[in-house]
Amino acid sequence: MLPTVADVLALDTVRRGDPRVVAGGDRLDTRVRWVHVGEVHDIAHLLRGGELVLTTGVALPGEPGSLADYIGELAEVGASGLIVELGRRFVRELPRAVVRAAEEHGLPLVTLGRETPFVQITEAVHARIIDSQLQELRASEQLHEVFTELSVEGASPGEVLNQVVRFSGRPALLENLAHQVLACDAAGGDTGTVLANWEARSRAVMPSGRTAYDAAAGWLVTMVGARGQDWGRLILLCDGPPGPRDIVLAERAATTLALGRLLERHQESLERQAHGTILTGILTHAYADPDEAAARARAVGVPLTGRRLVSAVIRLTSPAGPVSAGPVSAVTALGEQARLGELAEAGAAACREAKLPALVGALDQSSVGVLLPLPPRTAAETALDTLAEHLRAGFVTPFVLAAGSVVESIKDVRRSFLEAEQVAAVAVRQPDGRPFYRLPDLRLRGLLHLLRDDARLQTFAERELGALLAHDAQRHGDLTRILRVYLDSGRNKAVAAQKAHLSRPAFYDRLRRLERVLDTDLDDVESCLSLHIALLALETFRRENG
Repeated sequence: MLPTVADVLALDTVRRGDPRVVAGGDRLDTRVRWVHVGEVHDIAHLLRGGELVLTTGVALPGEPGSLADYIGELAEVGASGLIVELGRRFVRELPRAVVRAAEEHGLPLVTLGRETPFVQITEAVHARIIDSQLQELRASEQLHEVFTELSVEGASPGEVLNQVVRFSGRPALLENLAHQVLACDAAGGDTGTVLANWEARSRAVMPSGRTAYDAAAGWLVTMVGARGQDWGRLILLCDGPPGPRDIVLAERAATTLALGRLLERHQESLERQAHGTILTGILTHAYADPDEAAARARAVGVPLTGRRLVSAVIRLTSPAGPVSAGPVSAVTALGEQARLGELAEAGAAACREAKLPALVGALDQSSVGVLLPLPPRTAAETALDTLAEHLRAGFVTPFVLAAGSVVESIKDVRRSFLEAEQVAAVAVRQPDGRPFYRLPDLRLRGLLHLLRDDARLQTFAERELGALLAHDAQRHGDLTRILRVYLDSGRNKAVAAQKAHLSRPAFYDRLRRLERVLDTDLDDVESCLSLHIALLALETFRRENG
Protein backbone atom coordinates (compact mmCIF):
# COMPACT_ATOMS: atom_id res chain seq x y z
CA MET A 1 0.00 0.00 0.00
CA LEU A 2 1.41 3.42 -0.95
CA PRO A 3 2.38 5.70 1.97
CA THR A 4 0.20 8.65 2.93
CA VAL A 5 1.26 12.24 3.50
CA ALA A 6 1.01 11.50 7.24
CA ASP A 7 3.37 8.54 6.79
CA VAL A 8 5.90 10.79 5.05
CA LEU A 9 5.72 13.38 7.85
CA ALA A 10 6.44 10.62 10.38
CA LEU A 11 9.76 9.71 8.73
CA ASP A 12 12.86 10.62 10.74
CA THR A 13 14.38 12.56 7.85
CA VAL A 14 11.28 14.76 7.66
CA ARG A 15 10.80 15.12 11.42
CA ARG A 16 14.32 16.52 11.71
CA GLY A 17 13.15 19.39 9.51
CA ASP A 18 10.51 20.42 12.12
CA PRO A 19 7.47 19.94 9.82
CA ARG A 20 4.27 21.89 10.50
CA VAL A 21 0.96 21.36 8.68
CA VAL A 22 -0.44 24.79 7.81
CA ALA A 23 -3.31 23.73 5.47
CA GLY A 24 -5.16 20.61 4.38
CA GLY A 25 -4.76 18.86 7.72
CA ASP A 26 -7.85 16.77 6.99
CA ARG A 27 -6.25 15.39 3.82
CA LEU A 28 -3.13 13.82 5.32
CA ASP A 29 -4.44 10.36 4.39
CA THR A 30 -3.82 11.17 0.70
CA ARG A 31 -1.58 8.55 -0.91
CA VAL A 32 1.87 9.54 -2.19
CA ARG A 33 2.84 7.89 -5.46
CA TRP A 34 6.20 9.69 -5.84
CA VAL A 35 8.23 12.63 -4.50
CA HIS A 36 9.20 15.42 -6.91
CA VAL A 37 11.61 18.27 -6.17
CA GLY A 38 10.80 21.38 -8.19
CA GLU A 39 11.78 25.03 -7.92
CA VAL A 40 9.91 26.32 -10.99
CA HIS A 41 6.48 27.91 -10.67
CA ASP A 42 5.00 26.16 -13.74
CA ILE A 43 5.72 22.62 -12.57
CA ALA A 44 2.13 21.35 -12.75
CA HIS A 45 2.30 20.27 -16.39
CA LEU A 46 5.21 17.95 -15.52
CA LEU A 47 3.18 15.97 -12.97
CA ARG A 48 0.83 12.99 -13.43
CA GLY A 49 -0.93 12.98 -10.07
CA GLY A 50 -0.02 11.55 -6.68
CA GLU A 51 3.27 13.43 -6.37
CA LEU A 52 4.41 15.10 -3.17
CA VAL A 53 6.21 18.30 -4.27
CA LEU A 54 9.27 19.62 -2.35
CA THR A 55 10.43 23.21 -2.85
CA THR A 56 12.31 26.07 -1.18
CA GLY A 57 10.08 28.55 -3.03
CA VAL A 58 13.00 30.52 -4.50
CA ALA A 59 11.42 30.60 -7.97
CA LEU A 60 7.82 31.16 -6.95
CA PRO A 61 6.15 34.41 -8.04
CA GLY A 62 5.70 37.27 -5.58
CA GLU A 63 2.16 38.31 -6.46
CA PRO A 64 -0.55 36.77 -4.21
CA GLY A 65 -2.72 35.95 -7.24
CA SER A 66 0.09 34.08 -8.98
CA LEU A 67 0.88 32.15 -5.79
CA ALA A 68 -2.79 31.13 -5.51
CA ASP A 69 -2.72 30.01 -9.15
CA TYR A 70 0.37 27.90 -8.41
CA ILE A 71 -1.47 26.09 -5.61
CA GLY A 72 -4.59 25.67 -7.75
CA GLU A 73 -2.62 24.10 -10.60
CA LEU A 74 -1.01 21.57 -8.25
CA ALA A 75 -4.39 20.59 -6.85
CA GLU A 76 -5.88 20.34 -10.34
CA VAL A 77 -3.31 17.79 -11.55
CA GLY A 78 -3.81 15.69 -8.41
CA ALA A 79 -0.64 16.43 -6.45
CA SER A 80 -0.81 14.74 -3.05
CA GLY A 81 0.73 17.67 -1.21
CA LEU A 82 3.31 20.48 -1.07
CA ILE A 83 6.23 20.81 1.36
CA VAL A 84 8.01 24.18 1.50
CA GLU A 85 11.31 24.66 3.29
CA LEU A 86 11.41 28.06 5.02
CA GLY A 87 14.50 30.26 5.19
CA ARG A 88 15.36 31.02 1.59
CA ARG A 89 12.35 32.72 0.01
CA PHE A 90 9.84 32.65 2.88
CA VAL A 91 11.61 33.23 6.19
CA ARG A 92 9.22 32.48 9.11
CA GLU A 93 5.91 31.66 7.43
CA LEU A 94 4.18 31.35 4.09
CA PRO A 95 2.13 34.16 2.57
CA ARG A 96 -1.54 34.11 3.53
CA ALA A 97 -2.50 33.75 -0.15
CA VAL A 98 -0.68 30.41 -0.33
CA VAL A 99 -2.26 29.05 2.87
CA ARG A 100 -5.75 30.27 1.91
CA ALA A 101 -5.51 28.74 -1.58
CA ALA A 102 -4.31 25.41 -0.18
CA GLU A 103 -7.25 25.30 2.24
CA GLU A 104 -9.72 26.15 -0.54
CA HIS A 105 -8.36 23.41 -2.81
CA GLY A 106 -7.90 20.80 -0.06
CA LEU A 107 -4.17 20.49 -0.78
CA PRO A 108 -2.01 19.39 2.19
CA LEU A 109 0.55 22.17 2.77
CA VAL A 110 3.54 21.64 5.09
CA THR A 111 6.43 23.90 6.08
CA LEU A 112 9.90 22.78 7.22
CA GLY A 113 11.37 25.09 9.86
CA ARG A 114 14.88 23.72 9.51
CA GLU A 115 17.08 23.16 6.48
CA THR A 116 16.64 19.56 5.30
CA PRO A 117 18.44 17.77 2.44
CA PHE A 118 15.65 16.97 0.01
CA VAL A 119 17.61 14.01 -1.32
CA GLN A 120 17.26 12.28 2.05
CA ILE A 121 13.50 12.74 1.94
CA THR A 122 13.19 11.43 -1.61
CA GLU A 123 15.39 8.42 -0.84
CA ALA A 124 13.39 7.51 2.26
CA VAL A 125 9.98 7.91 0.62
CA HIS A 126 10.95 6.16 -2.60
CA ALA A 127 12.39 3.23 -0.64
CA ARG A 128 9.06 2.99 1.19
CA ILE A 129 7.13 3.08 -2.10
CA ILE A 130 9.32 0.46 -3.78
CA ASP A 131 9.08 -1.79 -0.73
CA SER A 132 5.29 -1.44 -0.85
CA GLN A 133 5.27 -2.38 -4.52
CA LEU A 134 7.44 -5.42 -3.81
CA GLN A 135 5.01 -6.50 -1.09
CA GLU A 136 2.15 -6.17 -3.55
CA LEU A 137 4.05 -8.30 -6.06
CA ARG A 138 4.75 -10.97 -3.44
CA ALA A 139 1.09 -10.94 -2.37
CA SER A 140 -0.01 -11.19 -5.99
CA GLU A 141 2.33 -14.12 -6.53
CA GLN A 142 0.95 -15.85 -3.44
CA LEU A 143 -2.62 -15.30 -4.66
CA HIS A 144 -1.66 -16.76 -8.02
CA GLU A 145 -0.13 -19.86 -6.45
CA VAL A 146 -3.02 -20.51 -4.05
CA PHE A 147 -5.83 -20.03 -6.54
CA THR A 148 -4.02 -21.92 -9.30
CA GLU A 149 -3.75 -24.86 -6.92
CA LEU A 150 -7.46 -24.56 -6.08
CA SER A 151 -8.30 -24.56 -9.79
CA VAL A 152 -6.17 -27.64 -10.47
CA GLU A 153 -7.67 -29.51 -7.51
CA GLY A 154 -11.22 -28.66 -8.55
CA ALA A 155 -11.94 -26.96 -5.22
CA SER A 156 -15.54 -26.45 -4.16
CA PRO A 157 -16.98 -22.91 -3.87
CA GLY A 158 -16.74 -23.22 -0.09
CA GLU A 159 -13.01 -23.89 -0.28
CA VAL A 160 -12.49 -20.94 -2.61
CA LEU A 161 -14.40 -18.60 -0.29
CA ASN A 162 -12.39 -19.90 2.65
CA GLN A 163 -9.20 -18.69 0.95
CA VAL A 164 -10.79 -15.35 0.09
CA VAL A 165 -11.60 -14.86 3.78
CA ARG A 166 -8.11 -15.96 4.81
CA PHE A 167 -6.49 -13.31 2.61
CA SER A 168 -8.99 -10.50 3.21
CA GLY A 169 -10.38 -11.14 6.68
CA ARG A 170 -13.81 -10.18 5.33
CA PRO A 171 -17.05 -12.16 4.88
CA ALA A 172 -17.42 -13.51 1.35
CA LEU A 173 -20.46 -14.87 -0.48
CA LEU A 174 -21.26 -16.44 -3.83
CA GLU A 175 -24.76 -15.89 -5.22
CA ASN A 176 -26.51 -16.75 -8.47
CA LEU A 177 -28.26 -14.29 -10.79
CA ALA A 178 -31.51 -14.71 -8.84
CA HIS A 179 -29.73 -13.36 -5.74
CA GLN A 180 -29.78 -16.73 -4.00
CA VAL A 181 -26.70 -17.57 -1.90
CA LEU A 182 -24.77 -20.58 -3.19
CA ALA A 183 -21.94 -20.47 -0.64
CA CYS A 184 -21.01 -18.27 2.29
CA ASP A 185 -18.06 -17.80 4.63
CA ALA A 186 -18.85 -15.32 7.41
CA ALA A 187 -15.17 -14.84 8.39
CA GLY A 188 -15.83 -16.05 11.91
CA GLY A 189 -18.94 -13.90 12.32
CA ASP A 190 -22.57 -14.90 12.60
CA THR A 191 -23.72 -16.45 9.32
CA GLY A 192 -27.36 -15.68 10.12
CA THR A 193 -26.56 -11.99 10.47
CA VAL A 194 -24.60 -11.94 7.22
CA LEU A 195 -27.46 -13.62 5.34
CA ALA A 196 -30.33 -11.74 6.98
CA ASN A 197 -32.80 -10.36 4.41
CA TRP A 198 -30.20 -11.21 1.78
CA GLU A 199 -32.29 -11.10 -1.38
CA ALA A 200 -33.68 -7.61 -0.72
CA ARG A 201 -30.24 -6.30 0.24
CA SER A 202 -28.60 -7.85 -2.80
CA ARG A 203 -31.18 -6.48 -5.22
CA ALA A 204 -30.36 -2.97 -4.02
CA VAL A 205 -26.68 -3.36 -4.94
CA MET A 206 -26.20 -3.25 -8.70
CA PRO A 207 -22.84 -1.56 -9.39
CA SER A 208 -21.71 -1.03 -12.96
CA GLY A 209 -18.76 -2.92 -14.40
CA ARG A 210 -17.60 -6.48 -13.84
CA THR A 211 -15.87 -5.51 -10.60
CA ALA A 212 -17.04 -2.52 -8.60
CA TYR A 213 -17.42 -1.22 -5.06
CA ASP A 214 -20.78 -0.03 -3.74
CA ALA A 215 -19.95 2.49 -1.02
CA ALA A 216 -23.50 2.66 0.36
CA ALA A 217 -23.64 -1.08 1.06
CA GLY A 218 -19.91 -1.55 1.61
CA TRP A 219 -19.85 -4.39 -0.93
CA LEU A 220 -17.10 -5.26 -3.39
CA VAL A 221 -18.89 -7.12 -6.18
CA THR A 222 -17.42 -9.03 -9.11
CA MET A 223 -19.22 -11.09 -11.74
CA VAL A 224 -18.56 -14.83 -12.01
CA GLY A 225 -18.75 -16.63 -15.34
CA ALA A 226 -16.83 -17.96 -18.30
CA ARG A 227 -17.15 -18.03 -22.06
CA GLY A 228 -19.29 -14.90 -21.95
CA GLN A 229 -21.92 -16.58 -19.74
CA ASP A 230 -22.14 -14.97 -16.29
CA TRP A 231 -23.96 -17.10 -13.72
CA GLY A 232 -23.27 -15.44 -10.38
CA ARG A 233 -21.62 -12.73 -8.28
CA LEU A 234 -18.82 -12.92 -5.72
CA ILE A 235 -19.30 -10.41 -2.91
CA LEU A 236 -16.89 -9.21 -0.23
CA LEU A 237 -18.49 -7.34 2.69
CA CYS A 238 -16.07 -4.50 3.39
CA ASP A 239 -15.83 -2.12 6.34
CA GLY A 240 -14.27 0.53 4.12
CA PRO A 241 -13.16 1.13 0.53
CA PRO A 242 -11.24 -1.92 -0.74
CA GLY A 243 -7.62 -1.64 -1.73
CA PRO A 244 -6.04 -2.85 -4.97
CA ARG A 245 -5.13 -6.15 -3.30
CA ASP A 246 -8.78 -6.79 -2.41
CA ILE A 247 -9.85 -6.16 -5.99
CA VAL A 248 -7.22 -8.54 -7.36
CA LEU A 249 -8.25 -11.13 -4.76
CA ALA A 250 -11.94 -10.91 -5.71
CA GLU A 251 -11.25 -11.17 -9.43
CA ARG A 252 -8.82 -14.08 -9.00
CA ALA A 253 -11.33 -15.95 -6.84
CA ALA A 254 -14.10 -15.30 -9.37
CA THR A 255 -11.93 -16.80 -12.10
CA THR A 256 -11.28 -19.88 -9.97
CA LEU A 257 -14.99 -20.30 -9.29
CA ALA A 258 -15.77 -20.02 -13.00
CA LEU A 259 -13.12 -22.59 -13.88
CA GLY A 260 -14.34 -24.87 -11.12
CA ARG A 261 -17.82 -24.88 -12.60
CA LEU A 262 -16.41 -25.77 -16.00
CA LEU A 263 -14.12 -28.50 -14.70
CA GLU A 264 -16.25 -30.18 -12.03
CA ARG A 265 -15.99 -33.90 -12.24
CA HIS A 266 -17.12 -36.62 -9.86
CA GLN A 267 -14.60 -39.05 -8.46
CA GLU A 268 -15.83 -42.33 -9.92
CA SER A 269 -14.39 -45.67 -10.91
CA LEU A 270 -12.72 -45.92 -14.29
CA GLU A 271 -15.68 -47.92 -15.56
CA ARG A 272 -18.17 -45.26 -14.43
CA GLN A 273 -15.99 -42.55 -15.97
CA ALA A 274 -15.92 -44.44 -19.27
CA HIS A 275 -19.69 -44.94 -19.23
CA GLY A 276 -20.23 -41.33 -18.24
CA THR A 277 -18.03 -40.13 -21.08
CA ILE A 278 -20.04 -42.13 -23.62
CA LEU A 279 -23.35 -40.89 -22.20
CA THR A 280 -22.12 -37.31 -22.26
CA GLY A 281 -20.90 -37.73 -25.82
CA ILE A 282 -24.31 -39.00 -26.92
CA LEU A 283 -26.20 -36.25 -25.10
CA THR A 284 -23.98 -33.44 -26.41
CA HIS A 285 -23.73 -34.82 -29.96
CA ALA A 286 -19.97 -35.09 -29.54
CA TYR A 287 -19.92 -38.08 -31.88
CA ALA A 288 -20.25 -37.11 -35.52
CA ASP A 289 -21.70 -40.54 -36.35
CA PRO A 290 -24.06 -42.58 -34.09
CA ASP A 291 -22.07 -45.62 -35.10
CA GLU A 292 -19.09 -44.21 -33.22
CA ALA A 293 -21.17 -44.07 -30.01
CA ALA A 294 -22.36 -47.63 -30.63
CA ALA A 295 -18.80 -48.80 -31.11
CA ARG A 296 -17.63 -47.15 -27.92
CA ALA A 297 -20.54 -48.66 -25.97
CA ARG A 298 -19.89 -52.07 -27.47
CA ALA A 299 -16.27 -51.77 -26.34
CA VAL A 300 -17.42 -51.56 -22.72
CA GLY A 301 -19.82 -54.47 -23.13
CA VAL A 302 -23.09 -52.65 -23.85
CA PRO A 303 -24.70 -53.41 -27.25
CA LEU A 304 -26.83 -50.52 -28.54
CA THR A 305 -27.25 -51.41 -32.22
CA GLY A 306 -30.49 -53.10 -33.21
CA ARG A 307 -32.07 -52.62 -29.77
CA ARG A 308 -34.88 -50.49 -28.47
CA LEU A 309 -33.39 -48.04 -25.98
CA VAL A 310 -34.87 -46.51 -22.83
CA SER A 311 -33.19 -43.78 -20.79
CA ALA A 312 -33.51 -43.57 -17.02
CA VAL A 313 -32.35 -41.10 -14.38
CA ILE A 314 -31.73 -41.95 -10.72
CA ARG A 315 -31.82 -39.10 -8.20
CA LEU A 316 -31.46 -39.07 -4.42
CA THR A 317 -34.55 -37.77 -2.62
CA SER A 318 -32.80 -36.59 0.56
CA PRO A 319 -32.43 -32.80 0.36
CA ALA A 320 -29.09 -31.08 0.37
CA GLY A 321 -28.18 -29.41 3.64
CA PRO A 322 -28.15 -25.65 4.13
CA VAL A 323 -25.25 -23.55 2.95
CA SER A 324 -22.51 -23.52 5.55
CA ALA A 325 -19.33 -21.56 5.92
CA GLY A 326 -15.73 -22.47 5.21
CA PRO A 327 -14.44 -26.02 5.54
CA VAL A 328 -17.86 -27.44 6.48
CA SER A 329 -19.30 -26.64 3.06
CA ALA A 330 -16.27 -28.26 1.40
CA VAL A 331 -16.80 -31.46 3.40
CA THR A 332 -20.50 -31.42 2.54
CA ALA A 333 -19.73 -31.08 -1.16
CA LEU A 334 -17.30 -33.99 -1.00
CA GLY A 335 -19.91 -36.06 0.85
CA GLU A 336 -22.51 -35.39 -1.84
CA GLN A 337 -20.03 -36.42 -4.54
CA ALA A 338 -19.24 -39.62 -2.67
CA ARG A 339 -22.94 -40.49 -2.33
CA LEU A 340 -23.51 -39.86 -6.02
CA GLY A 341 -20.58 -42.14 -6.85
CA GLU A 342 -22.06 -44.83 -4.62
CA LEU A 343 -25.42 -44.44 -6.36
CA ALA A 344 -23.79 -44.85 -9.78
CA GLU A 345 -21.98 -48.01 -8.64
CA ALA A 346 -25.22 -49.35 -7.13
CA GLY A 347 -27.04 -48.69 -10.39
CA ALA A 348 -24.41 -50.58 -12.35
CA ALA A 349 -24.54 -53.48 -9.89
CA ALA A 350 -28.35 -53.61 -10.13
CA CYS A 351 -28.13 -53.79 -13.94
CA ARG A 352 -25.64 -56.64 -13.72
CA GLU A 353 -27.79 -58.57 -11.23
CA ALA A 354 -30.86 -58.06 -13.43
CA LYS A 355 -28.81 -59.24 -16.42
CA LEU A 356 -29.46 -55.93 -18.19
CA PRO A 357 -26.26 -54.60 -19.81
CA ALA A 358 -26.42 -50.80 -19.63
CA LEU A 359 -24.39 -47.59 -19.68
CA VAL A 360 -24.42 -46.15 -16.15
CA GLY A 361 -22.69 -42.90 -15.21
CA ALA A 362 -23.17 -39.59 -13.42
CA LEU A 363 -24.92 -36.94 -15.52
CA ASP A 364 -24.39 -33.99 -13.18
CA GLN A 365 -23.95 -33.28 -9.48
CA SER A 366 -27.34 -34.72 -8.52
CA SER A 367 -28.27 -37.56 -10.87
CA VAL A 368 -27.06 -40.81 -12.41
CA GLY A 369 -28.00 -41.72 -15.97
CA VAL A 370 -28.81 -45.22 -17.25
CA LEU A 371 -29.07 -46.06 -20.95
CA LEU A 372 -30.77 -49.43 -21.11
CA PRO A 373 -30.87 -51.50 -24.32
CA LEU A 374 -33.99 -53.64 -23.95
CA PRO A 375 -33.59 -57.39 -24.49
CA PRO A 376 -35.70 -58.82 -27.34
CA ARG A 377 -39.38 -59.29 -26.47
CA THR A 378 -38.93 -57.47 -23.15
CA ALA A 379 -41.29 -54.59 -22.32
CA ALA A 380 -39.74 -51.40 -20.94
CA GLU A 381 -41.96 -51.55 -17.85
CA THR A 382 -40.73 -55.06 -17.03
CA ALA A 383 -37.07 -54.07 -17.36
CA LEU A 384 -37.57 -50.93 -15.26
CA ASP A 385 -39.44 -52.82 -12.55
CA THR A 386 -36.62 -55.36 -12.36
CA LEU A 387 -33.98 -52.63 -12.25
CA ALA A 388 -35.83 -50.75 -9.50
CA GLU A 389 -36.23 -53.93 -7.43
CA HIS A 390 -32.52 -54.78 -7.53
CA LEU A 391 -31.50 -51.16 -6.95
CA ARG A 392 -33.64 -50.84 -3.83
CA ALA A 393 -32.27 -54.10 -2.53
CA GLY A 394 -28.69 -52.87 -2.80
CA PHE A 395 -28.96 -49.13 -2.04
CA VAL A 396 -30.67 -48.03 1.17
CA THR A 397 -30.64 -44.23 0.68
CA PRO A 398 -34.00 -43.04 -0.72
CA PHE A 399 -34.03 -42.28 -4.44
CA VAL A 400 -36.37 -42.00 -7.42
CA LEU A 401 -36.04 -43.76 -10.75
CA ALA A 402 -37.47 -41.82 -13.70
CA ALA A 403 -37.69 -43.04 -17.28
CA GLY A 404 -38.03 -41.41 -20.68
CA SER A 405 -39.73 -42.71 -23.79
CA VAL A 406 -38.54 -45.83 -25.58
CA VAL A 407 -36.60 -44.88 -28.72
CA GLU A 408 -35.40 -46.91 -31.67
CA SER A 409 -31.97 -45.40 -32.32
CA ILE A 410 -29.05 -43.65 -30.65
CA LYS A 411 -29.86 -40.33 -32.32
CA ASP A 412 -33.11 -40.15 -30.29
CA VAL A 413 -31.52 -41.00 -26.93
CA ARG A 414 -31.01 -37.36 -26.03
CA ARG A 415 -34.74 -36.69 -26.22
CA SER A 416 -35.44 -39.70 -24.03
CA PHE A 417 -32.92 -38.52 -21.42
CA LEU A 418 -34.40 -35.01 -21.36
CA GLU A 419 -37.80 -36.53 -20.62
CA ALA A 420 -36.33 -38.69 -17.85
CA GLU A 421 -34.54 -35.72 -16.26
CA GLN A 422 -37.73 -33.65 -16.27
CA VAL A 423 -39.73 -36.48 -14.72
CA ALA A 424 -37.03 -37.00 -12.05
CA ALA A 425 -37.03 -33.30 -11.18
CA VAL A 426 -40.78 -33.51 -10.44
CA ALA A 427 -40.79 -36.91 -8.73
CA VAL A 428 -37.91 -36.14 -6.38
CA ARG A 429 -39.94 -33.40 -4.69
CA GLN A 430 -43.01 -35.52 -3.96
CA PRO A 431 -42.13 -39.21 -4.31
CA ASP A 432 -45.07 -41.55 -3.71
CA GLY A 433 -43.23 -44.85 -3.53
CA ARG A 434 -43.75 -46.06 -7.10
CA PRO A 435 -40.95 -48.23 -8.57
CA PHE A 436 -40.36 -45.69 -11.36
CA TYR A 437 -41.89 -42.55 -12.86
CA ARG A 438 -42.80 -41.67 -16.44
CA LEU A 439 -43.58 -38.57 -18.50
CA PRO A 440 -47.24 -38.05 -17.43
CA ASP A 441 -45.92 -36.80 -14.06
CA LEU A 442 -44.34 -33.76 -15.69
CA ARG A 443 -45.89 -30.30 -16.06
CA LEU A 444 -44.63 -26.72 -16.20
CA ARG A 445 -43.34 -26.65 -12.62
CA GLY A 446 -41.14 -29.62 -13.32
CA LEU A 447 -39.65 -27.97 -16.38
CA LEU A 448 -38.87 -24.78 -14.44
CA HIS A 449 -37.36 -26.82 -11.64
CA LEU A 450 -35.10 -28.56 -14.15
CA LEU A 451 -33.92 -25.19 -15.50
CA ARG A 452 -33.59 -23.51 -12.10
CA ASP A 453 -29.77 -23.19 -12.31
CA ASP A 454 -29.80 -21.90 -15.89
CA ALA A 455 -28.62 -18.28 -15.93
CA ARG A 456 -30.98 -17.57 -18.83
CA LEU A 457 -34.04 -18.49 -16.75
CA GLN A 458 -32.74 -16.46 -13.82
CA THR A 459 -32.16 -13.50 -16.12
CA PHE A 460 -35.69 -13.89 -17.53
CA ALA A 461 -37.24 -13.91 -14.05
CA GLU A 462 -35.18 -10.87 -13.03
CA ARG A 463 -36.16 -8.98 -16.17
CA GLU A 464 -39.85 -9.69 -15.63
CA LEU A 465 -40.03 -9.20 -11.86
CA GLY A 466 -36.92 -7.28 -10.80
CA ALA A 467 -38.64 -3.89 -10.60
CA LEU A 468 -41.54 -5.34 -8.62
CA LEU A 469 -39.37 -7.23 -6.16
CA ALA A 470 -37.17 -4.17 -5.61
CA HIS A 471 -40.31 -2.05 -5.06
CA ASP A 472 -41.64 -4.47 -2.43
CA ALA A 473 -38.25 -4.78 -0.74
CA GLN A 474 -37.80 -1.03 -0.44
CA ARG A 475 -41.37 -0.30 0.75
CA HIS A 476 -42.11 -3.56 2.58
CA GLY A 477 -45.01 -3.97 0.16
CA ASP A 478 -47.07 -6.94 -0.95
CA LEU A 479 -47.60 -6.24 -4.64
CA THR A 480 -45.83 -9.50 -5.57
CA ARG A 481 -48.42 -11.43 -3.54
CA ILE A 482 -51.24 -9.47 -5.17
CA LEU A 483 -49.88 -10.32 -8.62
CA ARG A 484 -49.71 -14.02 -7.71
CA VAL A 485 -53.28 -14.02 -6.37
CA TYR A 486 -54.52 -12.26 -9.51
CA LEU A 487 -52.80 -14.72 -11.87
CA ASP A 488 -53.77 -17.78 -9.82
CA SER A 489 -57.39 -16.60 -10.06
CA GLY A 490 -57.30 -16.75 -13.82
CA ARG A 491 -57.20 -12.92 -13.98
CA ASN A 492 -60.72 -12.83 -12.47
CA LYS A 493 -60.52 -9.59 -10.48
CA ALA A 494 -63.57 -10.25 -8.32
CA VAL A 495 -62.35 -13.69 -7.27
CA ALA A 496 -58.81 -12.39 -6.75
CA ALA A 497 -60.01 -9.52 -4.54
CA GLN A 498 -61.90 -12.00 -2.38
CA LYS A 499 -58.85 -14.30 -2.07
CA ALA A 500 -56.67 -11.31 -1.19
CA HIS A 501 -59.18 -10.23 1.50
CA LEU A 502 -59.48 -6.78 -0.05
CA SER A 503 -62.40 -4.74 -1.28
CA ARG A 504 -62.72 -4.53 -5.03
CA PRO A 505 -61.75 -0.80 -5.19
CA ALA A 506 -58.69 -1.47 -3.03
CA PHE A 507 -57.70 -4.49 -5.13
CA TYR A 508 -58.18 -2.57 -8.40
CA ASP A 509 -55.96 0.18 -7.00
CA ARG A 510 -53.25 -2.40 -6.28
CA LEU A 511 -53.50 -3.68 -9.86
CA ARG A 512 -53.03 -0.16 -11.22
CA ARG A 513 -49.95 0.25 -9.03
CA LEU A 514 -48.69 -3.10 -10.33
CA GLU A 515 -49.05 -1.92 -13.91
CA ARG A 516 -47.10 1.26 -13.15
CA VAL A 517 -44.28 -0.60 -11.38
CA LEU A 518 -44.05 -3.30 -14.06
CA ASP A 519 -44.79 -0.92 -16.94
CA THR A 520 -47.15 -3.45 -18.47
CA ASP A 521 -50.82 -4.09 -19.20
CA LEU A 522 -52.30 -6.76 -16.92
CA ASP A 523 -55.16 -7.27 -19.34
CA ASP A 524 -52.70 -8.53 -21.94
CA VAL A 525 -52.69 -12.35 -21.95
CA GLU A 526 -49.11 -12.77 -23.16
CA SER A 527 -47.76 -10.31 -20.57
CA CYS A 528 -49.59 -12.15 -17.80
CA LEU A 529 -48.29 -15.49 -19.06
CA SER A 530 -44.71 -14.22 -18.94
CA LEU A 531 -45.22 -12.85 -15.43
CA HIS A 532 -46.82 -16.09 -14.25
CA ILE A 533 -43.92 -18.18 -15.54
CA ALA A 534 -41.45 -15.77 -13.92
CA LEU A 535 -43.27 -16.12 -10.58
CA LEU A 536 -43.18 -19.92 -10.80
CA ALA A 537 -39.47 -19.75 -11.62
CA LEU A 538 -38.89 -17.43 -8.66
CA GLU A 539 -40.66 -19.88 -6.36
CA THR A 540 -38.39 -22.62 -7.67
CA PHE A 541 -35.26 -20.55 -6.94
CA ARG A 542 -36.43 -19.72 -3.42
CA ARG A 543 -37.56 -23.25 -2.64
CA GLU A 544 -34.21 -24.68 -3.72
CA ASN A 545 -32.27 -22.16 -1.62
CA GLY A 546 -34.59 -21.81 1.32
